[in-house]
Amino acid sequence: MTYIELNGKERMMLESIISSSSDARQVLRAYALLWLDEGYSVDEVAQQLHVSRQSIYNWASRFQQRSGIELIKRLADASRSGRPCTAKGIIDSPIAEVIDSDPRQLGYRSTVWTASLLVSYLNDEHQIAVSTDSVSRAIARLRIKWKRPRHHLAMRSPTWRQAKGG
Repeated sequence: MTYIELNGKERMMLESIISSSSDARQVLRAYALLWLDEGYSVDEVAQQLHVSRQSIYNWASRFQQRSGIELIKRLADASRSGRPCTAKGIIDSPIAEVIDSDPRQLGYRSTVWTASLLVSYLNDEHQIAVSTDSVSRAIARLRIKWKRPRHHLAMRSPTWRQAKGG
């Protein structure tokens, strides 16, 4: 069982975080710590917050280990071990520079830019290895409309269903 003992000041600060914070994860952690202090078991708190028991243990131990710093930082996320986001912002300017040009001028055998072609361009010219998803997100961030318009060569009349017997 994880035993947390909060003083009055910490309880008041946790209650104010619950009432005023916009970070949902911070609010969940504050609730968990308050309920553990009130004597609820880890199982009860985990079930009430719809998280695993291990999450409650992690939050409580991290809160106790960070006892020397301010309360809001004690509730913060732990550092993540995954690969950091590296393409955001880095690929925006090269894409913006090249998107209006013709890919044939740069030696590509295509008349329009596609996400996979931009991936090849970024890898060849700028030595940046990214995925097609990263390129698509950059296109959305730059608000570039890159689909060609559809031309309606033969517009149907409003009464074409009646003419076809429908």
